[in-house]
Amino acid sequence: MTKVATPSAAAFDAEFYQPADAFFRANRPVALTFDDVSLATLYSEILPKDADTSTALSEVLKLSIPVISSDMDTVTEARMAIAMALNGGLGLIHYNMPARDQVKEVARVKRHIHGLIQDPITVSPTQHVGDVLALIETRRFDFRTFPVVDADGKLVGLLSGSTVRERYKSKTVAEAMTPRADILTIHEKALKPDPIKAADAFFTEHVGIHKMLVVDDEDRLRGLVTFSDIDRILTESKSRRKPARDADFRLVVGAAIAPVRLPDGTLDDEKIITHVSQLVDEHIDAVAVSTAHGHTAGVGDIVKLVRDAFPDLTIIAGNVTSASGVDYLAACGANAVKVGQGPGSICTTRVVAGVGIPQLTALYVAAQGAKARGVKIIADGGITKSGDIVKALTLADAVILGGLLAGCREAPGEIMEINGKLYKQYRGMGSLSAMKAGSAARYGHDKTDNARKLTAEGIEALKEVSGSADDVLGNLVGGVQSGMGYLGAKDLKSLREKARYIRVSPAGQKEAAPHDVVEIKTQAKG
Repeated sequence: MTKVATPSAAAFDAEFYQPADAFFRANRPVALTFDDVSLATLYSEILPKDADTSTALSEVLKLSIPVISSDMDTVTEARMAIAMALNGGLGLIHYNMPARDQVKEVARVKRHIHGLIQDPITVSPTQHVGDVLALIETRRFDFRTFPVVDADGKLVGLLSGSTVRERYKSKTVAEAMTPRADILTIHEKALKPDPIKAADAFFTEHVGIHKMLVVDDEDRLRGLVTFSDIDRILTESKSRRKPARDADFRLVVGAAIAPVRLPDGTLDDEKIITHVSQLVDEHIDAVAVSTAHGHTAGVGDIVKLVRDAFPDLTIIAGNVTSASGVDYLAACGANAVKVGQGPGSICTTRVVAGVGIPQLTALYVAAQGAKARGVKIIADGGITKSGDIVKALTLADAVILGGLLAGCREAPGEIMEINGKLYKQYRGMGSLSAMKAGSAARYGHDKTDNARKLTAEGIEALKEVSGSADDVLGNLVGGVQSGMGYLGAKDLKSLREKARYIRVSPAGQKEAAPHDVVEIKTQAKG
């Protein structure tokens, strides 16, 4: 009797659970999205809490979590961008606002809290305390201590908050300040190579001092470091999820830029470069050229324009759903490419235009173009839960979230109460109201077009208020780490290498969610 050879357990698994190339090729020509697929569990020595979720969008822009908040006008302005960076991610500030306002939003993020304030607000010795009080009121400063410099920028004193009082308003700053001879300073060279370590040593040595003034060889003021900022940064460094900061310890932030055009339809190069220059002056970390159809000459021209003017700036471009689209934008100079056309919960592109590829297949195809070019892939749209993020990250380097963050307190917009529940407005950038506010160019229209010409590719909706971005991101990232633990993936690179896929039937989709029970819902705090 002839024995039939039986495959090993590992080989048997491999027949059913396939790596990306084999799986997606086997399922052609059907395009799949997140709920159509499940990931196979693998042997693991990784605890979820030890899984490293860090990623990079370019050589200089690194994140602790692979999550970006969408450049939508109901999702990301300064408050959301600050929350994203503090949690280790990135916020993309939308462009449905005047260019100068977007620059201000970026500045608010970059100046939120950082180690070295390179251009501190100063006063002159000839001013009066009353002038300083007026400055505080006008500029709405939340601090009252100011370095005092002369006309040459040399440090001559420190005006303490204890003397910035109404009763002293008639006194000159020179009369009220602590003179230079009594001020402890540090030379700028002493901050290298680690300014945070140097500042920590300074404050440890000088008990009770809460401002460290940095000077150069000529005693000119070069910066200011506050005890509270250093204390905050040191506390953050001990946490598992570190805030995303630039080389100067400022929070990272990105901004979308509009394809500004002249009356004849050509790009207004001067206006685009002027705006990006203003963003760069505020130390922007990334700009996103965001349109519904990114595989176009117009988008490529903007990417080339910005790349030529700013060789070191991280550029995100999109959106595409093909390998050739990724290849094109990478060749134009993009560091990262957004993938997704029509998967968003408030997007109607596929219904209106009849185009778009289900998101998981789109990510697989786009990733093939990214491999040859060495660029990053960002999954944009269609994500409704942390499990979707895990699946997206088996093919992409990061994800963009819109709807999952739109209900957060940090998202723009008023909170409204309907039948005892709290909601926030959430609208697609292709909705009529959003296009009239400025996003029409994103969909190939002009915001001055009448309603008949403005063909909406999105809707307006409400999102139930979901608490803070901290809580939402904590739950989502926790879910991602759980998924990595099930696959034995210590980091995102391992996740992409280890991922094995299986097609799920409609019954399997139903089985995956809670079923055949009466669910008891508890009200989350916050």
